[in-house]
Amino acid sequence: MTDSGKDGALLAAATGNANKLREIGEILAEFGIKVISKKEAGAGDLETEETGSTFEENSLLKAEDVMKAVGMDAIADDSGLVVDALDGAPGVYSARFAGENASDEENNAKLLRMMEKVPDGERTARFVCVMTLCRTDGSVIRARGECPGRILRAPRGEGGFGYDPLFVPDGYEESFAELSEEQKNGISHRAKALAALREKISKEGL
Repeated sequence: MTDSGKDGALLAAATGNANKLREIGEILAEFGIKVISKKEAGAGDLETEETGSTFEENSLLKAEDVMKAVGMDAIADDSGLVVDALDGAPGVYSARFAGENASDEENNAKLLRMMEKVPDGERTARFVCVMTLCRTDGSVIRARGECPGRILRAPRGEGGFGYDPLFVPDGYEESFAELSEEQKNGISHRAKALAALREKISKEGL
């Protein structure tokens, strides 16, 4: 395949989430890198069991699985919401906070219930994203991005996905779900992780 560090590169993304795929694709397109889904790459409905206890571990597990399945460089992210008042929860369990196959609405509802008595000044949180690139030559490149903010008392906005309607990034009054895609992509945890990953790729001359 085309080298991942050069224009025209092609990566398989280890995600079945259309929203994540779009966001990753939009950000990496700025660097001349095209991203296709794991299904498009030939991995079918491959699902990786996320047995890691950290974002780093789960991101690596997913990228390795897809890379081995399709025989091309693969990129994976593991991301989630870390809430200080909840001792870091939901963390790596963000997507299944309210149970396996829980909807965004169910996860958000559980978060609001648990945060109900938390004062406004103590509702700090951050979105965390770890991006891992696994290459067929055996090399691994990893980068982490964080976006600090606070948790609202009710959802706001129609855009975004996941916990976006409840999260207001530092320096803004709007929730992630109220910001435009362009605004969000400029400050999000995923954007920061991808930018850091691209910088590492460039420095290593890949």
